[in-house]
Amino acid sequence: MTELRVVGPDDWRAMRDIRLDALRDAPYAFASTYEREAAFPDQTWQERARSGNTILAYQPESGEEPVGLVASIEEAPGQLGLVSMWVRPQARGRHVGTALIEAVVHVARSRQLPRVRLWVTESNKAARRLYEQCGFAPTGERQPLPSDPAMMELAMAREVAL
Repeated sequence: MTELRVVGPDDWRAMRDIRLDALRDAPYAFASTYEREAAFPDQTWQERARSGNTILAYQPESGEEPVGLVASIEEAPGQLGLVSMWVRPQARGRHVGTALIEAVVHVARSRQLPRVRLWVTESNKAARRLYEQCGFAPTGERQPLPSDPAMMELAMAREVAL
């Protein structure tokens, strides 16, 4: 069973640690880099935690450490961006990713935002497959990955029933 928790002010260390693990594990998947974010002062992480836009996933059999994270940002009127999605390798295939995605869709619905959009690197076939299984479809938009412009990412979106 996956338990989801919205990150609060006291969770900044757990959020920081899993975010840095994600950037180390999958540098090809994020617009930022480990080097950049590892240099952030504690205050930056505390501010991120206070924003309330990050969700951590936990599984009892994995102990106290979060097994996944996702964040959301309102990118444009009517659109919520799904960002920073990552699941620890040992928790993949256990519905953690699906639970995190559905949590962001729930946030969009609760804010009356009819669309969730994300960017995924074209080479990340596992992530693309998961997003498609969760109802996302390519929008036709492409751009260079900000952290590595040699890689391309594509936009995917899902309409949200309000």
